[in-house]
Amino acid sequence: MSLQLLKHFFNPQSITVIGASINVKRAGYLVMNNLLAAGFNGPIMPVTPKYTSVHGVLAYKQVSDLPIVPDLAVICTNEFRIPKILEALADKGCHAAIIVTTESDHVVSTRIYDIAATHKIRLLGMSSLGIINPHNLVNASLAHCNALPGNIAFISQSAAVCTTVLDWATSKGIGFSAFISLGDAQDISFAELLDYLARDPKTQSILLYIDNIDNARDFISAARAIAQHKTVLVIKSGSSVLGAKAAALHSRGDFGHDSVYDAAIKRAGMLRVHDLHELFAAVETLAYSNYLHGERLAIISNGGGLGVLAVDNLVEEGGRLAELDDTVMDKLNACLPVNWSHNNPIDMIGDADPKRYATALGHLMDNDKVDAVLIMHSPSALSDSEETAQAIIDVIKQHPKRKQINILTNWAGEEAAKPARQMFANAKIPTFRTPNGAITAFMHLVQYRRNKKLLMETPTTLPDHLIYEADIAAEYIKQRFELQATCEFADHDRQLLPQNVKLDTYFTKPLLDAYHLNTIDTAIAKDIEDAIEKAKVIGYPLAVKINSPDIQYKSQVHGVMLNINNARELDSALNSIKLRIKTALPDVRLNGFTLQKMVASGLALELRVMIKQDAIFGPVIAISQDSDARDLQTTLENAVVALPPLNMALARYLVIQGIKDKKIKVKQHAKDFDMQAVCLMLTQISQMLLDNPEINDLDLNPVLVSGSDVIIVDSQVKLSRTNANNSDNLANRFAISPYPKQLEEVVTLKDGQKVLVRPIKAEDEVRHQTFDDGLTKEDRYKRYFSQRGSMTHEEMAMLTQIDYQREMAFIAVRLVGSEEQETLAVIRASTDPDNTEAEFGMVVSSEMQGLGLGKVLLNKLISYQTSKGTKYLAGMTMLSNRGMATLAKKLGFSTERDIEEGVINMHMELNKGPSV
Repeated sequence: MSLQLLKHFFNPQSITVIGASINVKRAGYLVMNNLLAAGFNGPIMPVTPKYTSVHGVLAYKQVSDLPIVPDLAVICTNEFRIPKILEALADKGCHAAIIVTTESDHVVSTRIYDIAATHKIRLLGMSSLGIINPHNLVNASLAHCNALPGNIAFISQSAAVCTTVLDWATSKGIGFSAFISLGDAQDISFAELLDYLARDPKTQSILLYIDNIDNARDFISAARAIAQHKTVLVIKSGSSVLGAKAAALHSRGDFGHDSVYDAAIKRAGMLRVHDLHELFAAVETLAYSNYLHGERLAIISNGGGLGVLAVDNLVEEGGRLAELDDTVMDKLNACLPVNWSHNNPIDMIGDADPKRYATALGHLMDNDKVDAVLIMHSPSALSDSEETAQAIIDVIKQHPKRKQINILTNWAGEEAAKPARQMFANAKIPTFRTPNGAITAFMHLVQYRRNKKLLMETPTTLPDHLIYEADIAAEYIKQRFELQATCEFADHDRQLLPQNVKLDTYFTKPLLDAYHLNTIDTAIAKDIEDAIEKAKVIGYPLAVKINSPDIQYKSQVHGVMLNINNARELDSALNSIKLRIKTALPDVRLNGFTLQKMVASGLALELRVMIKQDAIFGPVIAISQDSDARDLQTTLENAVVALPPLNMALARYLVIQGIKDKKIKVKQHAKDFDMQAVCLMLTQISQMLLDNPEINDLDLNPVLVSGSDVIIVDSQVKLSRTNANNSDNLANRFAISPYPKQLEEVVTLKDGQKVLVRPIKAEDEVRHQTFDDGLTKEDRYKRYFSQRGSMTHEEMAMLTQIDYQREMAFIAVRLVGSEEQETLAVIRASTDPDNTEAEFGMVVSSEMQGLGLGKVLLNKLISYQTSKGTKYLAGMTMLSNRGMATLAKKLGFSTERDIEEGVINMHMELNKGPSV
């Protein structure tokens, strides 16, 4: 998909309306009327065999009669005519079309999409309301009114939500940079539109209404990229099971679980709102707010009740009140009555006049301990509501910190407060009817800030002794498939491995051991006599469980007995289990028993950790304390969920979220709950999943946490066959591109020293900061084209926490034995969303120059981008950096000196033909 083609939807120079009509009840009438009313200043060409003109514009009988090639076609005809219309547009040379027609015949709509794909016509729709771009005077839609110009882009899969939001925003005077109805979203996707809007200077914030998405990886990749510098809010329908199924039917998509969508939205750095009321509050806040530098909120009111309600809402949502320091207290004491509240919230008493409001607000805006101010007002006969509003507006407009502090207003009431609220709206100051609405809006800003801060947290490195034995795990999984084959197939079919293998506690132990996950002593016995003998080795007390391929949850059939203290109790317990099961389930197969050493769990926290599969996002990691949930929906509803891969920071975020949502209840008497130990376990499980994509389902239940001891008591794993020879296909199972370990390479330099060349990862931040700070002034100037200081944490996090889907950075690390030391060099490339061109930059520390390291890195990058199907690789270096230019020429780059700009441009064609 070329983003260049998308500009024909947002900024067309000419438009044809196919199916244009003079009948006011036809779609073709509405589209023509909206285009003309918006003032579109390019050619508008109606196509209809019925009329000579439409709205006074000369009409053409068919597409082939059009005098010029239209940039954009809006199709308003019966769906059965659309296939021929698309072929005619292709013949004419038009490759962008909006289909407002609603689908009624699935066979016909499938043919429409196939024809469009064949002729490389990009479609918005079917069932699209259309598109509005107020800045370019484009209203190619069925909307009942035009959108005002603004800096918010809105993308929706629901036409009904589109018109509702548009109607509300117009009444509030809130404008948009783009207003897009995706319709069925079978062609142009959320991901492509996000990539386009990321480059649109008129768009500062994006709102998404999502029924469902189809390509999880593209969506998250695009969302992560744009959320780094623009605010993205999401309203996702289908939080209930029935709602999710309805949403999937509405947009012809798969049914995904709401908790997984929630995890994906957070992981991408977006903020979720849950209903239209919350969305409206968020829109108003986004339209008028500044960047939130902190979370400290001061509240001004002319009555104690409103302030208390606001504080209650703030505390309930996890917000923070500003603490009034002595400086601001002295100023407030000087300007307020002696009986003011002397605290935050600042109750200025019911007779507060405009001057009192203005003075108090000015003092708060002057103070460095306040990040935002909520100004509240209840109707009063003692002060004029509108005069007070105007005084506040004047203070904000004139204050030097007006771009640094966020101001929100709550003028309570209806008729008495409405004119003041309109004044605030006209002045572009967020205003709300209720304290709850104002606090909710403020907390949107806070939560968005928190999400970004948490996602940029530097993860701690894993313990040095923790070396995963992935080869052992892979060989064990292979053996389990082969062993299952000997049981399932006849001799001549045993080369056909089974598609699925289930492993219970005993047989999962070697797999868990390979990733240093702590388990307890376990044995299997074929009968009672064997069990008594093996109990002598394990030792008492014991837990015993029935083994049967036909019983998944042993406790539900009383197939588990605990605290067995001696051989006599063991004999009795096993006979009792056999009798119960044979009586209740006479046809099940019994394959003996599992014996486990009992673990003292009285003071331990019991967790359940799982790997589950989501239809949209693939494998997810879930953690809860609900040991009884069996069906997938209930299991995920009662858990907190994260998308792999996890590092220590992301694992910590998951556990904190679980505690906050009360999905994990840390017992008061639990012995020193060790967050670090739990997070380490989660990263180990994540790595096990990444290394072994045959793992389809994992259930560790329970996991006992006591201090730093994390012990897996019971476990089940379901393995599923994959194409183990294709690492790319395996990696594509994950919604977020995992660390590409297969790209690691040890190389020997000219002086004989060995270095590890590998992709960068989040854990490299501290080491990379040291490397960057250690560059000479000359090296820094050549790399950054200017003298710049040390990078901030946020800047360094963006360089190390990269999205392998669309960028790559290879670092060279000194090796001492097998141990990594300092970073020596880095080469970085960012690929455009179309995968047409990657732009690279490289820097090698002075001490390592002349040893061939630059050549190694550039060759590595060329090879990587070529394998990705990127068409071109380009770079730029200073005229004085002759070494870089010489190396590039030797490796096949064409170079061009730009004397005026003082740079050398380097360019290489990697793959001929269309980009992949």
